[in-house]
Amino acid sequence: MSLHDKIEPTKAYFIGQETPWEEVGPGLKRQIMGYDGKIMLVKVHFEAGAVGVMHKHYHSQVTYVESGEFEMTIGDDVRTLKGGDSFYIPVKEMHGCVCTKPGVLIDVFSPAREDFLGHEMLDL
Repeated sequence: MSLHDKIEPTKAYFIGQETPWEEVGPGLKRQIMGYDGKIMLVKVHFEAGAVGVMHKHYHSQVTYVESGEFEMTIGDDVRTLKGGDSFYIPVKEMHGCVCTKPGVLIDVFSPAREDFLGHEMLDL
């Protein structure tokens, strides 16, 4: 049985004003909005100038830009994305962003980001 098989599903509903934010860096905070072992939804709020440092992980990721403006880097490709845009990050592809106008990203990961739940990130 893998770690992801042991992750219990969250409650059914998350009310934004009642869900705690976690500070994860200067000008950067996140709300975990629901998950089970196979999928996770995370809302990330960026202040202007906040940096999502370049990193990679084995989780598939799709992100919706709810608001703001971001200089997004995926591999060697750099694009400016605004509210209403989205992006997909292939497994183990280096990626990161710089927020140029305050905003919110909605991240979906598969499987769930075990490191966001206090476990060491697996290296699959």
